[in-house]
Amino acid sequence: MNDLRSPDQSTPTRALGFRRRGLRWTALVLLSLGGWAAGESIGLTAAGLFSALIVAATLAVTGWGPSRVPRPLGKLAQGVLASAVGLMVHRETIAALGSLWVPVVSIAAATLAISVAAGALLALHRDVDAVTGSLSMTAGGATGLVAMARELGGDDRVVAVVQYLRVALVVLTMPMIVTFGFRADTGADTVPDAGGGSEWYVAAAFLALFIVGGTAVASLVRLPAPATLGPLAVSAGFELGGWSDAVTVPPMLMTAALILIGWQAGLAFDRASLRAIGRILPYAAALTLLVGAACAGLGVLLAHLTGASLLEAYLATTPGGLAAVLAVSASTSSNVTFVAAAQVLRLVIMLVTTPIMAKVFAHFGSRRRRRAYETPTVRSGDTAEPGTSRSPRSR
Repeated sequence: MNDLRSPDQSTPTRALGFRRRGLRWTALVLLSLGGWAAGESIGLTAAGLFSALIVAATLAVTGWGPSRVPRPLGKLAQGVLASAVGLMVHRETIAALGSLWVPVVSIAAATLAISVAAGALLALHRDVDAVTGSLSMTAGGATGLVAMARELGGDDRVVAVVQYLRVALVVLTMPMIVTFGFRADTGADTVPDAGGGSEWYVAAAFLALFIVGGTAVASLVRLPAPATLGPLAVSAGFELGGWSDAVTVPPMLMTAALILIGWQAGLAFDRASLRAIGRILPYAAALTLLVGAACAGLGVLLAHLTGASLLEAYLATTPGGLAAVLAVSASTSSNVTFVAAAQVLRLVIMLVTTPIMAKVFAHFGSRRRRRAYETPTVRSGDTAEPGTSRSPRSR
């Protein structure tokens, strides 16, 4: 008896599989775009990423989502986001710091140290490893950190949830703190849009150079997360050198990149991961609030060192929500240039140093685990044969 299916029998099955995958991708795209439009209408920060993450996670958990985002598309999204950050490093913005760059960089370094400490505390949780903890608690660059999490060996689902918990807390509390804590008048006009920009094909050519060239160079010199750090370094270099003046990432391309990053993290969810993240969330929320309080303390120190007002220093050290920070800064007639320079500098420092530190944590963590498994544990009165060992308690 022949059990093999004939081509005539397998063709309908294959066609059904293609149709089913097509329907899943169609549902994912349409629901994500609907969520993005709804988020934009209420002024939600990174609405494309939020909607894509929620929709993709929901479809994945219910079994109605596609299996994963193709790897090349994920790399492309990382490159677009990194290039956008690099193009924010304007010469005029950095020059505006003048003699204040030393205290601003020092405060950014202190913020990084606080983030590292919080990440180490989060990694004490049995469901979080060192890389995931460090990426989750870094105060700045949420989209970039989520984008590079998988490439660095972290759990991008946990990183996404904890990072956007931080952004949500910042965006929700900042207007209330500014209004009721500082008694600031938020009725000033916002900074007008500079407009202009380059033609789309010029921007596309520069982006291709940043992404392809930057990733290739970063891979060649073995930088961690080359798809992020390479385009970031090249685009920032071009911007500081004056070779990419007026080049901006088209808004729709940025939205598409955010949606892809949201899909990448969301489609990796399942019921087990949801239960694990539910166990992590209260611990992560408490640490996030502690990081926010520590950054507010650094703001007081920054005001003392630079002569800026307490409000400007608070906005300059707020751990996340860059677009919201600049909007609030403009609406309160604060020194937007100082706030923007401090925030962008902190953002770049976080995105450049965090992958390196995550790799260091992963290296020492693996060495520690190897040593624990290789070292025999001998209790009093027991003897161990040479070369034998006891396994440590799993986390």
